Amino acid sequence: MPLDIRTPHARDLEALLAIENAAFPGDRLSRRSLRRLMEAKSAVICAAEEEGRIIGYALALTRRTSTIARLYSIAVDPAESGRGVAAALLLELERRVLDRGLRAVRLEVREDNAGAIRLYQRAGYHPFGRYENYYQDGMSALRYEKALRAFNTESGPR
Repeated sequence: MPLDIRTPHARDLEALLAIENAAFPGDRLSRRSLRRLMEAKSAVICAAEEEGRIIGYALALTRRTSTIARLYSIAVDPAESGRGVAAALLLELERRVLDRGLRAVRLEVREDNAGAIRLYQRAGYHPFGRYENYYQDGMSALRYEKALRAFNTESGPR
């Protein structure tokens, strides 16, 4: 069955929270924060579903005064890792951000998260900075940005 990427519903909260907790050892979104963000007009969120089960999600935050979205979180069920779910979520999130008229996406990624760094670099993100001691455990974050362009509906960004 193909992967369906859709906007999550309130009934998906528990599945999203389970993925958040499985994907991240720390710096996790709480149930309250995730529920609030799912309802926020300033948030762009999409969930990957397969065979009726949520297997990942991506969340970006926007501001009325900015043309840049911030990728806040992208998480995939660890059992589904390596299947391209994160890349599909990232592409759909970029489409949705572009549809809102924004021109770029920025993000922070743990300096030791080689898999995520590869994902972002393959997707066209470029490093532009670093935050020291950014995460709860003292790990630094690398900052990346990607300028968005119009999408070809069949193959992604042009």
